[in-house]
Amino acid sequence: MSATTSPSGQTQHGRQQPGEKQASKGLKTGALGLFSSVVVGMASTAPAYSLAASLGFIVASGGALLAGVKAPGIMLLAFIPMYLIAVAYQELNKAEPDCGTTFTWATRAFGSVTGWMGGWGIIAADVIVMANLAQIAGSYSFTFMGEIGIPGVSNLSGDVFWSTLAGLIWIALMTWIAFRGIEVSAKLQYALLGIEVVILVVFAITALVRVYSGSAESYSLVPTLDWFNPFTLDFGSVIAPSILVAIFIYWGWDTAVSINEETADPEKTPGRAAIISTLLLLVTYALVATAAVAFAGVGTDGVGLGNPDNASDIFSAIGPALFGDSPIGKIMLLLLAASILTSAAASTQTTILPTARTALSMAVFKALPEKFAKIHPKFLTPTWATIGMGIISAAFYLLFTMISPNLLTALIGSIGLMIAFYYGLTGFAAVWFYRRTLTSSFRNFIMRGLFPFLGGGMLFAVFFYGLFQFAMPNWLTDADGNNVTIFGMGAVAVVGIGALVLGFVLMLVWRGIKPDFFKGQTLTKRTHMLVLERLGEAEPTFGLPDSNLGTDVIAPDLSNLPTGAIAIDIVTGEKLKKQKKSPPRH
Repeated sequence: MSATTSPSGQTQHGRQQPGEKQASKGLKTGALGLFSSVVVGMASTAPAYSLAASLGFIVASGGALLAGVKAPGIMLLAFIPMYLIAVAYQELNKAEPDCGTTFTWATRAFGSVTGWMGGWGIIAADVIVMANLAQIAGSYSFTFMGEIGIPGVSNLSGDVFWSTLAGLIWIALMTWIAFRGIEVSAKLQYALLGIEVVILVVFAITALVRVYSGSAESYSLVPTLDWFNPFTLDFGSVIAPSILVAIFIYWGWDTAVSINEETADPEKTPGRAAIISTLLLLVTYALVATAAVAFAGVGTDGVGLGNPDNASDIFSAIGPALFGDSPIGKIMLLLLAASILTSAAASTQTTILPTARTALSMAVFKALPEKFAKIHPKFLTPTWATIGMGIISAAFYLLFTMISPNLLTALIGSIGLMIAFYYGLTGFAAVWFYRRTLTSSFRNFIMRGLFPFLGGGMLFAVFFYGLFQFAMPNWLTDADGNNVTIFGMGAVAVVGIGALVLGFVLMLVWRGIKPDFFKGQTLTKRTHMLVLERLGEAEPTFGLPDSNLGTDVIAPDLSNLPTGAIAIDIVTGEKLKKQKKSPPRH
């Protein structure tokens, strides 16, 4: 029994046959094009917010230099695994454009347990980051209102109660927008992303002009090419933890792939959008990071990026010194505050999109309660998955704030661990899924084998090395110089590993309640195959080599392809046939 779509738009699945692709889950198909997908992918990274909240932690940690002036080099280095994994996303999406992304692909490649944990990695990372996003959005709401002249409001940005309340309101608002439809969400991103990118470029140009004109701070630095060479740094103690923070800055482009079932040309557009998003982010981040390090320096005085008081928000520290007190300067500070606010707000909304769709896919395949598979009949968006994401995020935000607001600063590194886990898993899933056809062409070997494998290997390496550093009690300190720990270990490591352990426990519980998915009855393992073209039939017959279907399944080297017959690539539709051997020359 294959997948079917009911009149209400709901998808039901029975046992799936090897080679089958899934029917629609009821989402609004063809709603987004390439440009919209790129916008959503970039907006999901929240460039302004991500840089504001993370660049300081790449430069230094606990008042001690980490990457220092080589922070721009870390940005370039972190881009490499991001690009390689974006290629893996692109290639896997060609085979199966399912909104579950890593969950679906890892299940196809490795089985139900690995796939479930991959899906949980996405959900956990998104829920954790929502607390950090909500805190920034809530705090900057009051900062922005103070900048536009509302008296007595700016002081509330540092008040835990009011900033938390504002953050919860932002979560509720963005959950509602995500619930209203994918097109509404995309249109909102046009404006929000446009504001922050323009302001970031103006910030960078202004900082560099002041540095080169000699009108910057006394401790400002002139950029050199050596800033872009991170390989002189120690891998275990500096590069690995720095990259875990840096990949948090890049993280989010995969939203463009998670909305694949709502995209025009879903086999091609989402993958292209992911690649384009990562390239645009590289240019933006390298420029802004260089400008910020040059203007502020990496020392602990003033607006220096090595000052722990500036780490959680470098733009608030640098902005007044950069733009000054002139009328134009005040306008720029207002726009800078607006860019951080809109960035955090935009990312709050786009973070809900992939989480809801991952939960939707997991529910459709019975890896989560089927209630999460419900689609709104008018808006064609996940109902319980979207609303549930908002509720869980709000609860997590409240919990961490009540325990200690200082724990919120531990979240960025923890999210980096989650990202490295499920991005790396996706890279390895691509290699294993395509293992039978990797040698069918040089292009396939590189794009489906080498690149995904290197990306996965890099991310798993920084995961383990970074985890070791994060577990140290003195890795993260608060404003008073006290270690931020849980159970005597670094809070960053505890939150990250704790999230994975929680997911494993929940998986075992659900496996006991509803074992269908884990028995392979709703989503089966399979691999990429070449199949024999059957003349006179509407489409080729699919089957595994041991399914008694003769030579329907063709070896990657075409060794078992009958003379004169044609093989079909089941993903691309490409037709292949044996090449005639050239006669030997005498």
